[in-house]
Amino acid sequence: MARKPFSPSEIDSRSIVGNNPYSRFAIIVLSIACLLAIAFILSGFGSRWGWWHFSTGFAIMRWTAYAGIAMTLISAIAIYRVKQMRSRRGTFMAVIAMVVSILLFIIPFSVQQFARSFPPIHDITTDTQDPPEFVEVIPLREDAPNPPEYEGGEVTEMQEEAYPDLSSLSLNMPFDEAFDIALQAANNMRGWEIVDYSRDDGRIEATDQTFWYGFKDDVVIRVRDDNDFAIIDVRSKSRVGRGDLGVNARRIERYLDQVGGLQ
Repeated sequence: MARKPFSPSEIDSRSIVGNNPYSRFAIIVLSIACLLAIAFILSGFGSRWGWWHFSTGFAIMRWTAYAGIAMTLISAIAIYRVKQMRSRRGTFMAVIAMVVSILLFIIPFSVQQFARSFPPIHDITTDTQDPPEFVEVIPLREDAPNPPEYEGGEVTEMQEEAYPDLSSLSLNMPFDEAFDIALQAANNMRGWEIVDYSRDDGRIEATDQTFWYGFKDDVVIRVRDDNDFAIIDVRSKSRVGRGDLGVNARRIERYLDQVGGLQ
């Protein structure tokens, strides 16, 4: 006796419990997409934790982005097939796989486009004519591709065009009081590690670290006495990379806001 064909509800029920091969295919696609997402995330944190060089991390991120494009197409096929079999669970998993896969190449592409909106410089200061100089952080930058010296010239021109409002901060108070505020503000900056400070030199040096890849950036703060005023200048420079996505400028602005809040 011929077996009665499955009704749509029976097909859906069988799909939910995973008997549908296309539902299993959706599980595999989602699993691969999740593994790629983990690799993408670890591309940065692995560099931060010292598992590999940041260039290796960039390579991992680049290849997961390429794989994301392929997985988007495969996810689309999976969605089409599981919808034909009326598998709600399979469709849901395939859709999630597609979303993850799209993000794998959309995020790097968006970051790349975002980076183009900033000048290709990595050394920012509130005083481009006489920038504060690094002293105690120089040994920490010994193996850094970017030297501690201020380049000036075209770098200065690009900064002044990109960040015209970035300038020295003048405080109507004695030098000692201004230095105390400057030091307290540096201590209040989240993630900053104070490397050294000298009241006699009016200098504070610190190191900050980016969240994902753990890139080290150095900061030097200079406090000068100007009659009844104190002038605070800040300089922030990345150890690696040509551009900085505006990180150094935003760091300086946050610090100056911190100083302003302590007056």
